[in-house]
Amino acid sequence: MGTETIEEAPAVGDERQGEQRGERTDGRSGSDDRSRTDGRSDTGERSRTDGRSRTDGRDGDTGTLRGRGIRGPVRGTAPVPLSVLDLATVGSGFTATDALRTSVEIARTAETRGYHRMWVAEHHSMPGVASSSPAVILAHLAAHTRTLRLGSGGVMLPNHAPLVIAEQFGTLEALAPGRIDLGLGRAPGTDGATAAALRRTDRLHEGADEFPQQLAELTRFLDDDFPDGHRYARIHAIPGPVQGTAPGGVQSAGRPSVWLLGSSGFSARLAGTLGLPFSFAHHFSAANTVPALALYRESFRPSEILDRPYASIGVAALAADDPAEARRQVLSGALSMLRLRTGRPGLVPTPQEAEGYEFSPAERDFVDSWLVNIVHGDPETVRTGLDQLVDRTGADELVITANAHTPSVRLRSYDLIADAYGFPKDIATASADAPSDVSSGVSCEVAAG
Repeated sequence: MGTETIEEAPAVGDERQGEQRGERTDGRSGSDDRSRTDGRSDTGERSRTDGRSRTDGRDGDTGTLRGRGIRGPVRGTAPVPLSVLDLATVGSGFTATDALRTSVEIARTAETRGYHRMWVAEHHSMPGVASSSPAVILAHLAAHTRTLRLGSGGVMLPNHAPLVIAEQFGTLEALAPGRIDLGLGRAPGTDGATAAALRRTDRLHEGADEFPQQLAELTRFLDDDFPDGHRYARIHAIPGPVQGTAPGGVQSAGRPSVWLLGSSGFSARLAGTLGLPFSFAHHFSAANTVPALALYRESFRPSEILDRPYASIGVAALAADDPAEARRQVLSGALSMLRLRTGRPGLVPTPQEAEGYEFSPAERDFVDSWLVNIVHGDPETVRTGLDQLVDRTGADELVITANAHTPSVRLRSYDLIADAYGFPKDIATASADAPSDVSSGVSCEVAAG
């Protein structure tokens, strides 16, 4: 869900028919149960009128271990749970070390302020993005947090053997029990040549075409339930469930929550059919958001993971005390994206470089069209824009990415958005003062710093 390379984004096509007929475009009936009262608990969470409590941080889950942690608490005046997508952006004048240190600070801020989860995305051969190895970054973030859900947004499944992903995320689940999401995409997360180097083949279409089969294999490894006679029946992903069935073994509490990610209709339909949560890359495929979410909801079949659809969207948003500074920062991100799109990837340029860049008419058109889908400005402007986006799409969760040059600006943006929605300054302190526990995850025994 990071950049536009995650999944090709053709028009969803006839999935728009419901919108054209004047039906609700969010896939919900007029008796939608998402309305909420204005009442809040001492922790800044809002009560709901659908009879479900947000106080345990697991509202709407089916109660199974596989569905644990998907639905998060709504804090303050936010319309839905808010989460974070971090690309470990490397700006001009900064290093990958700086970027990853900022990722840790963002994770700490997200946890303290009450964001539900933080995801990192797999990208390769992009100088301005330091997240080529999500599992390694997530292990580091797990060591610096205690309750924040962490996950991939996403891992590009065709780039890897399913067994390897099952082992990596089984390890993460062992490090941070009950806090890990495994978000999966089907595109390379890079250019074709790099994808060929990753996969050791030039037949790249085969990986995308085989995505449903790869997903099924990965799920079997995570659950350790290949049928007798299958060629992998005696192979086990470690850490994993088999350790609980071995002599003297103790069954672990669960396994990572699997999400499907996408920017078109393919993964939307597959996620719905399988009863999985779905996250759409609105931040680079905004034209397809509403029809893709409608397709997901129309395709949804209840599962042991979810009893009803759950869809998040990735949204680019940047709040700053000075709206002019927000505009300068997002312009630098837009120039970075322009260079990536035209085969000139590099570090994210400084705001000064972006302001001084002489855009051709075609480049200006691209930048203007890119910026229109970034919610930016002062905190009130950003809050209004996010509220309108939820109203327009019916999203169940917003996963916010702040693609800017300057680390301190990205970090500050998440605080300002939390302030705009009245989030507690420290959710742990607010939880201790409340009559019930509102933590959204399980503590990590390796937490540090």
